[in-house]
Amino acid sequence: MPQMMPLWWVTLFLLFSSALISFSIINYFLTYQKINCNLKQEKLNKFNNWKW
Repeated sequence: MPQMMPLWWVTLFLLFSSALISFSIINYFLTYQKINCNLKQEKLNKFNNWKW
């Protein structure tokens, strides 16, 4: 049986990975909302151009 890793190392690794995961999720949501806003803006612009 291999030797167990030190507890602080495991804790550090878990903290790091959870921070990375949460950061990527936040980044994904921000990018997604930005793209959504841009799409809405483009639709509005096309609609306004078509109207006038």
